[in-house]
Amino acid sequence: MSNDRTNPKVDFFFNKEGQWQDEYKKLRHIVLDCQLTEELKWGCPCYTYQDANVVLIHGFKEYCAILFMKGALLANADGLLIQQTENVQSARQIRFTSLQQIIEQEAAIKAHIYEAIEVEKAGLKVELKKTTEFAVAEEFQIKLDALPDLRKAFEALTPGRQRAYLMHFAQPKQSKTREARVEKCIPMILSGKGLTD
Repeated sequence: MSNDRTNPKVDFFFNKEGQWQDEYKKLRHIVLDCQLTEELKWGCPCYTYQDANVVLIHGFKEYCAILFMKGALLANADGLLIQQTENVQSARQIRFTSLQQIIEQEAAIKAHIYEAIEVEKAGLKVELKKTTEFAVAEEFQIKLDALPDLRKAFEALTPGRQRAYLMHFAQPKQSKTREARVEKCIPMILSGKGLTD
């Protein structure tokens, strides 16, 4: 392995005890082969092209993964890229549960990395959904129309906080549950707090 591209700040991630160590090392080797710069961000190895975050290596209990920051812009013809949850707008993962899997998919992984670098070179950006494109639960809309103070307080929240509330309110299938959630959150919204503050 060409060690000239490894970053000593990141070594601890690959040297610590853990269930995916062999997989991490192989992924590191593959990514560095693609001429990206290794950095430590969010406690994970992050690989950049001219200071733009391209891919990240991370692990969970069930799998380890390589995460493409702008994965939504990649072609994904082989269907390897996975959207973690429906609310993740930009990033996509390729997941692995064994070293063998990584070895077998090395060419495909590199193809995705090279495509991700081209996305950066072209300066492409993921068009994030605006808050206005998220559905507003009817039960919340009624309150917004009836209470000008609530509407003002909601509009003053950051877009991220607004989205969190809108998704929280729209989740339950039953109107009664949606209504209860709205009622519970009104004081928080009025005091300018987000759902998790």
